[in-house]
Amino acid sequence: MKNLGRYGVWTPWQIWPDDPNEIADAAQEIEALGYGTVWIGGSPRDDLQIVEAVLAATSTIVVGTSIVDIWTSDGPRLAASHTRIRRSFPGRFYLGVGSGHAPTAESRGQAYTRPLSRLKEFLTGLLAASPAPSAAPASPASPASPASPASPANELMIAALGPRTLETAASLTAGALPYLMPPAHTASARQIMGDGPLLAPEQKVHLGADPEAARQGGRRALRPYLSLPNYTRQLTRFGLTESDLTGDGSDRFIDSAVVWGPDDRIRTGIDAHLTAGADHVAVQVLLDSGAPRSLPRPEWRRLARILKLPKTT
Repeated sequence: MKNLGRYGVWTPWQIWPDDPNEIADAAQEIEALGYGTVWIGGSPRDDLQIVEAVLAATSTIVVGTSIVDIWTSDGPRLAASHTRIRRSFPGRFYLGVGSGHAPTAESRGQAYTRPLSRLKEFLTGLLAASPAPSAAPASPASPASPASPASPANELMIAALGPRTLETAASLTAGALPYLMPPAHTASARQIMGDGPLLAPEQKVHLGADPEAARQGGRRALRPYLSLPNYTRQLTRFGLTESDLTGDGSDRFIDSAVVWGPDDRIRTGIDAHLTAGADHVAVQVLLDSGAPRSLPRPEWRRLARILKLPKTT
């Protein structure tokens, strides 16, 4: 698989435009700015059309999902989409999946029980259903057999926070996609996973030095995560207390989750994950108003300058 590069941009699929020309223009600019990967979050649809559109508009950049939620997607349909994209754009796509959170499962009428076991079952289905790019199509629902082509484990990644899920990422896939975790978690994850598997944490940034604006934007973006035990349970393992994670979250929590400040501090904060053992950092830009409602293209340009990315054009 192609190298992710040191830095990528993370953005939910919902804020990508509907117009194919606008998608192409944005994707080409991200590539030209020198980012290595586009991460499409927010559980994109299992047809993966947004992934395909970004890949079709570019020539070198890698695209990854971060992540497709196993509770909201159809396994065979996702496997078929994965196969279609792998054939058209070999070596440029990582399918990231994850077990999500209880409210999502329950909204679909499913009990959020044994999420790691459910994730492993979902991965097993993908691995059995995804033929090699040159192989003839197989039924997405068919089980693995001696005649099955090699599994595309090196093109799958999973959202992983806890030790057992990180071990699963290392043993069954190309690596892990931690979200909302500090560099201390990255260091722990690297120790658990070993040196080989990919480790690509997400990091939120606010491109400004005003603490009030940064914390305001961060608090607006982070508020929904404080009701999700998958995150809060892990965050308390890395220096935060329950009181930091109540209400709208303490300034201490916001400052630990969002990198802000002068340009050199922003770069140092992002690079802290690389120093801790990450292969790549997926950077999510926040605004004074919180999470962007459209692609933050001016902020991506400024971030590229802060990170001193080599432009490709």
